[in-house]
Amino acid sequence: MSSNGYETYKLGDFPLQSGGILKDAYIAYKTFGDVTKNPAVIYPTWFSGSIEDNVWLIGDDMTLSAKTYFIVIPALFGNGESTSPSNTPSPRPFPNITFYDNVKAQHKLVTEHLGIKHANAVLGWSMGGVCTYQWATQYPDFMDYIVPFCGCAKTSLHCQVFGEGVKSALLGAKGAVSAGVKANEATPNDQYKGWNKEERERALKAMARVYAGWGFSQAFYREKLYESAPALGFKDLDDFLVTFWEGWGLSKDPENLITMMWTWQAGDVSAQEPYNGDFKKAMQGIKAKALVLPSQTDLYFPPEDSAIEVANMRPGIGHMVPFPSIWGHWAGGPGQSIEDVKWLDSKLRWFLS
Repeated sequence: MSSNGYETYKLGDFPLQSGGILKDAYIAYKTFGDVTKNPAVIYPTWFSGSIEDNVWLIGDDMTLSAKTYFIVIPALFGNGESTSPSNTPSPRPFPNITFYDNVKAQHKLVTEHLGIKHANAVLGWSMGGVCTYQWATQYPDFMDYIVPFCGCAKTSLHCQVFGEGVKSALLGAKGAVSAGVKANEATPNDQYKGWNKEERERALKAMARVYAGWGFSQAFYREKLYESAPALGFKDLDDFLVTFWEGWGLSKDPENLITMMWTWQAGDVSAQEPYNGDFKKAMQGIKAKALVLPSQTDLYFPPEDSAIEVANMRPGIGHMVPFPSIWGHWAGGPGQSIEDVKWLDSKLRWFLS
């Protein structure tokens, strides 16, 4: 275990779905429990999230207990722990990385390094939920259960537009613009430059304020839960925007976020063999029993999209239950809504038992 509280597994020069190479790549991870005794659960990280940001769902009194399962938290490329712009000096711009690439790396970690031949479950929140769907279509025989919460199997057009707002806030601070959905900045590669200190601060503050209108629902703000919720307790809206949102934003790296946003915008489980763009075929390729848990007030992974995903699965495979929450996307994590954590844990206990 490193001083950062996680380990890394070297992948070498890692071939990407695009045909490029991620040189000297590695994946960061943390495990809980005994691999020799307990069934495995794979629990990937989310957009900007660190490995430690997943730990809120693990504990001796939780369904995800190290006494019951061997839990693996693999970090997504671009999160700052696995290979990312912030820890890799070149190339620039950073290579485009898909969910297929992430799950291919995670599969190598769990099979070749940790010796896991089969997992009991794969689950995750947000981009971790997208990874969960990717696992179920890329390696459909590898797990018995999947639980994507507040995630999707294919990034919707509306969600791609949301991503453009986040991306443009980051790019605009250094005078750049987006080249489009599922594209990088509209700057020739030989003219690419990063963010200086002042541009970085402006970028991350602007990005955080864009995100503030999407992470939580209208009802969350209407009821002023940013003041009354025990895990929040901010004095007013400006305090919430500055302390919570800008504080979150300033802890990130803009190049990491741009890398992960490309991954997110390009999310599509059918963009791989043998599906070749056929979304229904990809969803029918899922063999694991699926408990799909959207938030009823999520603004970018709405339950209507989850219903379409489940409807495209084979009969008896998928079951959808929305979080009965006004916390929006944040109902599914990272653990600040106490009642939603209890609700999620109860659903995991019911489904995985």
